[in-house]
Amino acid sequence: MSTPTSKQQIASVSFLVPDYDEGIDHFVNTLGFTLTSDVALGGNKRWVTVHPPNNSEGCGLVLAVPSNEEQKAAVGKQAGGRVWLILQTDNFWEDYERLKSKGIEFTEEPRREVYGDVVVFKDKWGSKWDLIQRKCI
Repeated sequence: MSTPTSKQQIASVSFLVPDYDEGIDHFVNTLGFTLTSDVALGGNKRWVTVHPPNNSEGCGLVLAVPSNEEQKAAVGKQAGGRVWLILQTDNFWEDYERLKSKGIEFTEEPRREVYGDVVVFKDKWGSKWDLIQRKCI
């Protein structure tokens, strides 16, 4: 089997939300993300993407509304109770305090690990995230 010669990257990740507008509100107004697209596709479907603050060129999230019961049951549980996504920052304490002031639920106190400062938080639907500022190791 040959190794690809093309450059590849993960461009976006699907993120289940109960409702497009509820998802936009949480990501933009609570987490501080940027709404990078909101296009009607017909049939009540939309192409909605959000990106972390000051990073609209990196990997973003495609907000997806469940279309069946199995998908509805996965909202807030996309990683089966583990940390689902890692939000990297260059100013851990500023972002930690900002999210705390917005009412974000943290499951622990911030801690310093060999790889950097980290804390686990939950989004509005219960999915766990790491907020992390990596240090060079």
